Amino acid sequence: MSLPLLRPALLGLAVSAALAGCAGLPDQRLAREALQRGDQQTAERHFRQLAELGYDEAQIGLADLYVANGQPQDLAEAERVYRQALDGSPRAKARLGKLLARKPGSSSAERQEAAELLETASRAGEPGVLLPLTELYLFYPQDFPAMNLSQRIHDWRQQGLPQAELAQILVYRSDGSYDQHLGEIERICQAGLAANDVCYVELATVYQKQGREEELDALLEQLMVGYRAGRVSPNRVDAVAQVLADAEVGQPQPGRAQELLEAIAPQHPAAWVSLARLLYDYPQQGDSETLLGYLDKGRDAALPRAELLLGRLYYEGKLLPQEPKKAEEHLRKAAPSEPSANYYLGQLYLRGYLGEVYPQQALDHLLSAARAGQLSADFALAQMFSQGRGVKPNPVNAYVFSQLALPRNTPQTHELAHAIAQRLTPAQLAEAQRLLQEEREARGNAWREQNSLQASQP
Repeated sequence: MSLPLLRPALLGLAVSAALAGCAGLPDQRLAREALQRGDQQTAERHFRQLAELGYDEAQIGLADLYVANGQPQDLAEAERVYRQALDGSPRAKARLGKLLARKPGSSSAERQEAAELLETASRAGEPGVLLPLTELYLFYPQDFPAMNLSQRIHDWRQQGLPQAELAQILVYRSDGSYDQHLGEIERICQAGLAANDVCYVELATVYQKQGREEELDALLEQLMVGYRAGRVSPNRVDAVAQVLADAEVGQPQPGRAQELLEAIAPQHPAAWVSLARLLYDYPQQGDSETLLGYLDKGRDAALPRAELLLGRLYYEGKLLPQEPKKAEEHLRKAAPSEPSANYYLGQLYLRGYLGEVYPQQALDHLLSAARAGQLSADFALAQMFSQGRGVKPNPVNAYVFSQLALPRNTPQTHELAHAIAQRLTPAQLAEAQRLLQEEREARGNAWREQNSLQASQP
């Protein structure tokens, strides 16, 4: 059968498409190539022009760039752009579902929408959706009362779905049974290492906990071979370095962690901040001048974590002179995306470091940090309302925050909670328990980073 001749106008479009790139026209291939060489500006220009023409894949690519930036305004823009591509793309549903599932301060409606999007994407065969879906069901059970997560994961594993085994590891991390399943975790991740680079983090954790140096040496060598070949993301190398430096995982190895981070930092600016934090925790690895040099490089890349750590240094006055004004300046820059920054700002205002106590500012920042999962902020709020630090004493509020702080599991936390409870009248206790339940429901079961798999980003 002969093909119809192209009309002149269509022929012109076909020629233009064939010449895209060499004539400066937007081209998704050129955008992907620009990303591979780290040229985000060129990639964004191509994606943006194609996205404005309505191309789903370009809209997704553009939104992915916003997600990678990580700033609140960028994440909001990513959500908007993903929604433009929803009708024609299961991939967009997967991306938006992940974004909503991990959105700080998400509402119940957003979490339910995230689950629906991820379920739809899973049925369409989209990869990488089971872990964020598991996180939703695991940490927000009040939003999904009919969900039997154990049965669901069992079904996924029976079906052989990608990430089903990793979802089970996530449960082990969450329920505190990780150490009882080290053999199973090792088996899962040895089998899944090629397909899921998050398994480098899990295997490093297992080997660190068990003190298996030979296996760890081989794993780290394989990790860096994969990184240099582009098969392993720099985020994974950074995460493995965090495992090596974590004194709670096993005998810490800060020197090896530093080697990994220095290898990736020139191409992965976030590693400069991880290096600074490593020197903060292990001063023997370098002097304060080196630490500040790392932070300067992180700040040059506009990383809020760099502002957070610098603000904390000026707040504490240990490695640097205590300068509350400078601390406030840097912490404010970090606060929109770093809950810990709000905690330190709250303490600055509560303790009068700036010359006087600012109770309302202290309350606002501490509450923001607490609702983002900072247990130390809950403890500070309990003290604030119990002792009347800058505010009128309120035993009911003090009880609410002291109970929310209990997972800190320190003697001071338990002593404060017990002392506050003892002072309440029966009527106050009933009111406090009602408010506590409301606050817990408003927060959801805010899951903590250390209890989650570092799932692959878009």
